Amino acid sequence: MRSWAESPPGISARPEKSPEFRTGPKSPWAEILVSQYQRLAWKSLEKSINGLCNKVNRSNLPIIIREMFQNNIVRGRGLLARAIIQSQIVSPFYTSVYAALVSVINSKFPQLGELIIKRLISSFSQTYFDNDKKNCLSTIKFLAHLVNQNTLHEITALDILGILFEDLYRINDSVQLGIEFLKECGQKLSKVSPRALNSVFSTLRDLLHNSSLDQHTKSMIEVLFTVQQDQFKAYPSIPTGLDLVNENDQYTHMTPLDDECEVEPMLDVFTFDEHYEKNERKYKQIRKTILNETSDDKYESSENSSSSDNEDDQKKNDVNEEQTFDDEEKEKKEIIIDQTETNLVTLRETICLTIELSVDVKKCAHELLQMNVHPGLEIEVCQMILDTCAQKPEYECFFGLLSEHCCSLRKEYIKSFEKVFRDQYKIAHRLESFQLRNIAKFFGHLLCMDVISWKVFDCIRLTKKETTSLSRFFLKNLLFELFKCFGLIKLIRRLNEPTLTVYFEGLFPRDTKKNTDFAINFYTSIGLGGLAVISSPSPHTSSSSSTSSSSIHSNNLVSTGDQAPHSSSGNSG
Repeated sequence: MRSWAESPPGISARPEKSPEFRTGPKSPWAEILVSQYQRLAWKSLEKSINGLCNKVNRSNLPIIIREMFQNNIVRGRGLLARAIIQSQIVSPFYTSVYAALVSVINSKFPQLGELIIKRLISSFSQTYFDNDKKNCLSTIKFLAHLVNQNTLHEITALDILGILFEDLYRINDSVQLGIEFLKECGQKLSKVSPRALNSVFSTLRDLLHNSSLDQHTKSMIEVLFTVQQDQFKAYPSIPTGLDLVNENDQYTHMTPLDDECEVEPMLDVFTFDEHYEKNERKYKQIRKTILNETSDDKYESSENSSSSDNEDDQKKNDVNEEQTFDDEEKEKKEIIIDQTETNLVTLRETICLTIELSVDVKKCAHELLQMNVHPGLEIEVCQMILDTCAQKPEYECFFGLLSEHCCSLRKEYIKSFEKVFRDQYKIAHRLESFQLRNIAKFFGHLLCMDVISWKVFDCIRLTKKETTSLSRFFLKNLLFELFKCFGLIKLIRRLNEPTLTVYFEGLFPRDTKKNTDFAINFYTSIGLGGLAVISSPSPHTSSSSSTSSSSIHSNNLVSTGDQAPHSSSGNSG
């Protein structure tokens, strides 16, 4: 903003130091020069504010706040409000950070905090009635964290909950939005308005018996009651390190939803200021008070220095630049390893949010593939897709289609999903039954569509010693999915393909009579006795084993409606 590198032709110094600027424009040319300078300063201010909002995070928040106050955010309050709101929509994971930033700015300039709140409330009304669920969710999440920071009064939060839980026209979407909003600010409301919060949960308890709610929404309500019983520990009102404003310095706005919020869109547009220099001097004094600055601006001190001092400074700067360059080269040689895996955790959270907020499969797949995922971390994307699918109460075909689309666009994801299959089978004993059912249906879809290779079955060995009840439960549901897709005859043909037989040896063990009988009994017990044909022992095994197994095969083949040649082949085995 201070630079005059892009000054209009004919100006070699800063305009505010010229006589025309001090006494006011006396000619059309002087007025044009001053207007152009203010326009350039406005563009520089906009660029600086947008850059700071885009790179803010929890670790550099104090630095960003100090740099933000270096800019004239009173003149650029419209730019600041727009930049913060847009950055939060793009990165909802950092909503608590943006709320802390607004809280600090609001403690010094309450009119800026009020402008941001009015624009958020206006955005909520517009996106909610336009049925724009994604943007509405981001907006109410921001409002919830402003309530947590005492920037917005809790009455506004209760008004929002009242609107969301009383809308019977689109009850599922509104209740889901209300649940997400309540998760974010529930801990705060439990402290400041416990009676009102109990009334809200009483309304939710009544909604559970509403026949208009789908099963997914009812499950979300049940999860919310569990979160409430745990006192919202999973959703703290203010995360560690973001409580930056003293209670005595906080300024809380009470902005009802019924009032017409003036968003003042003209503040986002450049306007000529006749008292520009006077207003800049006023803001400098305010900035010195806020930042405890004692020295004058660095640009003014550089202008008052003599030409000889400038030459000496230039020499010193050259030496310093050489030293800085050497230091940077040394730093580049040092390899820093992040043992905390912060980037990995952030990546997983971003993937999870992208999946949860997406409706269209193709759009979600493109968003996931456009993330800056380092080579070798594709498996994290695959694992997060599977984990999100496993946590659902019922299997959703969205996840199978999403994985299929990702593999069709990037071939490296195929091997990643195959590795995830093997890893999940190894830890099947740690998972719940509903998770195993969802995972089995998920991989059943990928196998039916030939997205991943059937070679993944080489990790399964169906014996009593090497399986558990949960791993067999997973295998049972997986085989059922394949049976639904292919039918029994086609499934047997696929399992008998010569090129894949070596990978199915664990499914149909023939090394000992005990293992063979165990596999046959397993397929018989789950109602897929037709697969026992593949497990039937070879002619080199004992005749007693052949006789006992053949009787089982024939009975089940008849019950499953298989053809006679398969029955005779099972008996001859």
